[in-house]
Amino acid sequence: MYEFYPYFTNDGSVGLYSETDNDIYHSTYGALSEAYEKFILPAHFDKFFQKNSEIKILDICFGIGYNSKSFINYFIKNLYNDAIDTNNISSITCNAQIDTDNTTVKTYNDTLYTDNAFSKNSARSTENYKNLENFKIYIKAIDTDKILAFLSPFIVCNKKKLPKNYKLPFKNEKIERMLKKTTERKFEFYDGVNLLFLEKICEKYGEIFENQEIACILRDKKYRDYFDPSICRLFILDKFSRCSYTPLRGFYAFLHNIYYLNISKRYKKPLKRFKSANFIFDLKIEDARKELVQDDNMYDFIFLDAFTPAKCPALWTVDFFKLLFRHLNADGMILTYSNSAAVRNAFLNAGFFIGKIFNPDMNKFTGTIAVKNKSLIEHELSEYDLGLLKTKAGIFYRDENLTDLNEAIIKRHQIDIESSNLISSSKFIKDWNKQH
Repeated sequence: MYEFYPYFTNDGSVGLYSETDNDIYHSTYGALSEAYEKFILPAHFDKFFQKNSEIKILDICFGIGYNSKSFINYFIKNLYNDAIDTNNISSITCNAQIDTDNTTVKTYNDTLYTDNAFSKNSARSTENYKNLENFKIYIKAIDTDKILAFLSPFIVCNKKKLPKNYKLPFKNEKIERMLKKTTERKFEFYDGVNLLFLEKICEKYGEIFENQEIACILRDKKYRDYFDPSICRLFILDKFSRCSYTPLRGFYAFLHNIYYLNISKRYKKPLKRFKSANFIFDLKIEDARKELVQDDNMYDFIFLDAFTPAKCPALWTVDFFKLLFRHLNADGMILTYSNSAAVRNAFLNAGFFIGKIFNPDMNKFTGTIAVKNKSLIEHELSEYDLGLLKTKAGIFYRDENLTDLNEAIIKRHQIDIESSNLISSSKFIKDWNKQH
């Protein structure tokens, strides 16, 4: 039986818990917020699209898809609407009145720019965006967990109110305490994004309708609150499995009804236009190391969202980072949530310049950026950060052939630490605090 442990995070999005590792995959303060604050906002996509009409993104460890879906959500809400007209911003306002069935311009604009992704003035002043039809978006998403990837479009990303007497479908005191906190929503998630990804996944993996494990999870009452009921109807309705047409044809017929019956009116035309754009979503169910060895693509942005290095180091080694270096464009950027000294040192030894991701709302640094072009770094490592890299904490993981299991990499890393003459991180921190 497939293990599936979802829970609601503080912003109403769904996080996942690993019983095997007794750890969570998503921050308790918000899975959607984390995707935006650590992968979307620090990338400054608004600046990128002022100069480019094509983008290639590599999403490593796709999981339930928050990073890729957040990018498309951001693009539709903050960039697409400026792309409609490249010369006359006022005509966008005019289109807004038509598209929203006479909804006031103020309501339309407030809806589009609820995210604090970048300022309204910045969004409206740009005149260099091309028509939507000229945009080309390619996302390669990689994950080894097929079930989880197939479930991703069904996941609710913006639950507005938790069910009464909500209880976790598993026992964990830490997460239960988290549920008592007030839900905070910083980012609005457009419901059409999940439908777009479902369509893209089904174009390549039609067998999703024949997967009994997915059907069982979607039908299970204890998971009902975590999935979009409209999309889940694909699996819940018995008549679907008895129909004479092929599952894929049935899917498109059903999807058509979902678009026109369940999506807010103000978003129907933008969604229809976006569907006609050059958007390619390439999902690979594979070990990222193996997939990238045979990949010829160069990427503008790489989202590195693998599970914690201490438990799953295979995608955090200096050798894997050297592979990523070969796949990153000259002005490209790798973004990750990790602040680990071992991870940062591995990036440096793989040839990257590195900086930190700063979260102004939290007033702290929450991740790492790796680039080839040093001028892209906004927040450089401090003297303290650089000092940590020279301690035992900065000893990076190794996987020369890019084939070793996590257990072998961890064992090798432990041997490297034990045989090292470097100062321990605890002594470095103690000495630093005395001197500063």
